[in-house]
Amino acid sequence: MTGAPTWHPCGVNLADSAFLRACRRQPVPHTPVWYMRQAGRSLPEYLRMREGVPMLTACSTPDMIVEFTMQPVRRYGVDAAVFFSDIVVPLKAIGVDLDIKPGVGPVVADPIRDARGLEALRPIEPDDVPYITEAIQALTGELGGTPLIGFAGAPFTLGSYLIEGGPSKNHDHTKAMMYGEPQLWHALMERLSTIVLEHLRIQIAAGASAVQLFDSWVGALAPADYREFILPHTRRIFEGLPDVPRIHFGVGTGELLGVLGEAGADVVGVDWRVPLDEAARRVGPGKALQGNLDPAVLLAPWEVVERKAREVLRQGRAAEGHVFNLGHGVLPSTDPDQLKRLTDLVHEAGSGS
Repeated sequence: MTGAPTWHPCGVNLADSAFLRACRRQPVPHTPVWYMRQAGRSLPEYLRMREGVPMLTACSTPDMIVEFTMQPVRRYGVDAAVFFSDIVVPLKAIGVDLDIKPGVGPVVADPIRDARGLEALRPIEPDDVPYITEAIQALTGELGGTPLIGFAGAPFTLGSYLIEGGPSKNHDHTKAMMYGEPQLWHALMERLSTIVLEHLRIQIAAGASAVQLFDSWVGALAPADYREFILPHTRRIFEGLPDVPRIHFGVGTGELLGVLGEAGADVVGVDWRVPLDEAARRVGPGKALQGNLDPAVLLAPWEVVERKAREVLRQGRAAEGHVFNLGHGVLPSTDPDQLKRLTDLVHEAGSGS
């Protein structure tokens, strides 16, 4: 398969973008920056437009997807847009009975606890998510030379929601299946990998220039368990993607950075718990890094933000390529002006190489 087009219809060469160059470990004019959850949560214009609109409705309405994706690009001048959606959208699209409860997260009506439950997980097709294709095609026209990042949830994180029935602190039922019924576990991971892979392919075919695989909860696993129960499925996803930069991110994954680097992504996302120079050592050569300012730092006075951001930039020089980001998503109470100042700082202080 071929990758997403590097030439924009208006004649812009997207391959020249600092973000895509950093992902590919090429020289950059400045350190590129974008923020996880930049599309919403803390933006007043987003909150006004989302008022009274359920999350999954917003995620299936092309005009809203486009507007919410563009808002942080306009406000902050980030080097990449991230598609406005949610990791459970493909599950909803194939008919899984779930909803996103405010203040709770995804809630699944009928948790999957046996082989019969797997029947609900059929492959996803482009016709299941026409709003994604429509929105991405509209976005590529508006974004010009700014790349668009598509994304999906990884099989372990999606599987945890499906098994637990919602967010979980200890992932009790998930681990019980993984350890106690490994055959069922791998069957579930295979089905989810098929869905995730096609979901990412649909986004790339529509015009996404890069993709990120979110494995938000995989930090709950030990490295040996990741290698046995997760790595084959994650590797299958990355190997099956077209030739666009691929980012892999999880929370609390400091002990997993080495094995995450083996999964096949071009860029390994790092949360705030491990300095980037140490992360570069753990991940090993041949990968770029993304991260990793603690999102809570943005709630402190600007002088603290500046000091911490410069520290991240210094540590990021140990990586073969560095995309500046937070160590997780933007907190809802973040002042948007802090993010604008941070973006400007990274562009000014993050000298190219």
